[in-house]
Amino acid sequence: MSQDTTAPGADGGSGSPEVTGPDGPSRSTAAGPTGAGAGGVVGRLAEVNIAGPHGAPPPSDPVRQTVAGIPRTPGGGPSPEPFRRRFQRIWPNAVALITAAIFIFPVYWMIASSLKQRGDILTRDPVFVFVPTLDNYSTAMGADLFWTYVRNSFVVTVCAVLLALLVALAAGFAIARMEFKGRRGMILVIMMAQMAPWEVLIIVMYLNARDLEMLNSLLALTIIYFVMALPFTLWTLRGFIAAVPKELEEAALIDGCSRTRAFFSVIFPLLAPGLMATSIFGFIMAWNEFAMVLVLNKAPEAKTLPVWLSSFQTAFGNDWGATMAASTLVTIPVLVLFLILQRRVTGGMAAGAVKG
Repeated sequence: MSQDTTAPGADGGSGSPEVTGPDGPSRSTAAGPTGAGAGGVVGRLAEVNIAGPHGAPPPSDPVRQTVAGIPRTPGGGPSPEPFRRRFQRIWPNAVALITAAIFIFPVYWMIASSLKQRGDILTRDPVFVFVPTLDNYSTAMGADLFWTYVRNSFVVTVCAVLLALLVALAAGFAIARMEFKGRRGMILVIMMAQMAPWEVLIIVMYLNARDLEMLNSLLALTIIYFVMALPFTLWTLRGFIAAVPKELEEAALIDGCSRTRAFFSVIFPLLAPGLMATSIFGFIMAWNEFAMVLVLNKAPEAKTLPVWLSSFQTAFGNDWGATMAASTLVTIPVLVLFLILQRRVTGGMAAGAVKG
């Protein structure tokens, strides 16, 4: 057997040495410009016709069924996978829109009814196109003791929320940071108090208020609303305080701060989302409470706005236009406060509910 190595030709051939035998060239030992070896494999693959009928990949080649990242079926048509993905993105949004519409429609109907004439409200068929009027708002705001009820609601609600925040802040810090006997039992009691319906205590609270001569008193309502808001406020703030790293407080103590100063300088600024979340929910609870004030305060000058709403019911029926206008007026403060604090409320509830 003889071997001979051919030199590169003048026609720009491969220029790679070949090992030849009696039966001709057997293998290539190097890669040239057009592609023997690794480069030649890439070059030959590039020359393969990947286009089938109508520009689709050949059905026999499953490796190239994806061209430019678009899945295709063996017949050349688009794969149903993109449709499934679009459907998976669309249906949650559609469900969210329907749910939002279900919750928003009663608010829309309340506001729309407050702007309608009495005849448009009492028709058998709903009226969506009407001439708006503010007469119902004039009737509501011109009712007896309206501004007294507004003042009572604000005083009772704000005082109850501030007291709940102050007490819950101190108690939440103790539960989250300190170890003491009965700590787990206290947490369990807080959870039970949060889940218990307060309506079962109406008779007991009435008897206590009567014995203490606190009927028809805003002070009694403030104390009751404070007790009602305290479990939720304490539970949420405890979660926020537990989420603050202890190392921050320890660093402040090492720098010479007392525990009180470390709390107000380090921990308190980080609790802003939790304070906002708990305050708005406490505000809503106290602002909308109806049963306690109805039972405890019989004097007209000691009532609040939720009870005032029932004053539009007369012997001749309900004045629905004035009732809807009054309901809108009662809703505005809570709605405005929630819109201002909505980002902190959402983040606060999500963080305070899972930490600690």
